[in-house]
Amino acid sequence: MKRFAWMLLPLLLLCGSLTVLAQDEGQPKRAEPPQPDGGGEENPDLKKGDDKEAEKEVEPDKATLDKPAPGFTLKNANGKEVKLADFKGKVVVLEWINLDCPWCKAHYEQGDELAKQQKKLREDGGVWLTICSSGEGKQGNFDADTLKKRMEKVSLSADDYLLDADGAVGKKYEAKTTPHCYVIDKEGKLRYRGALDNLRERRKNDKLEAVNYVQQALDALKADKKLDTTETKPYG
Repeated sequence: MKRFAWMLLPLLLLCGSLTVLAQDEGQPKRAEPPQPDGGGEENPDLKKGDDKEAEKEVEPDKATLDKPAPGFTLKNANGKEVKLADFKGKVVVLEWINLDCPWCKAHYEQGDELAKQQKKLREDGGVWLTICSSGEGKQGNFDADTLKKRMEKVSLSADDYLLDADGAVGKKYEAKTTPHCYVIDKEGKLRYRGALDNLRERRKNDKLEAVNYVQQALDALKADKKLDTTETKPYG
């Protein structure tokens, strides 16, 4: 009898195991616990932050037509800092200048058309900035007193005369001659770059009609029209 009981014991154990398995299969499955950080849905706040970062414009390091003009901060003839960003919402003309350059002298000492043009832009709500990138000891670089006298002599009507003695801003705009001009629209985009006018060509051919490329660009922007000329070869 004992021997028979020992033979039945394995069968009883096997039946118990099968019963437990059947009960488990009949039970509803439990929901999985929430995933730790890194799983599940993205955090909406983080996503918004990423979008805001993507919307930020990268500060350009080179002047490119129809793109945001490179920003800068320079000191004017009175030592006050002037930022290009301060004039957003206004049309801005940048003119690289060297008052000892023969071409600049032609515009500033042999007539007053350029001074009138600068004044007109200001009256129209725009800004004209002259920039001198002459290094210390180079032509066009003056001490404060001399610069003041030279500016008064030519009746310079620009809103500011900015000093870029290390040439950092000039390099951003690839300004290599004087005068070399740039027109920036109200949105801060560069719309024209090159010569102020066709004076150099007219000196070779006096039958040519005078053309002021900067004024053409300003007139087109004022009328909200497409610019016919966006780039010319500067002289100086």
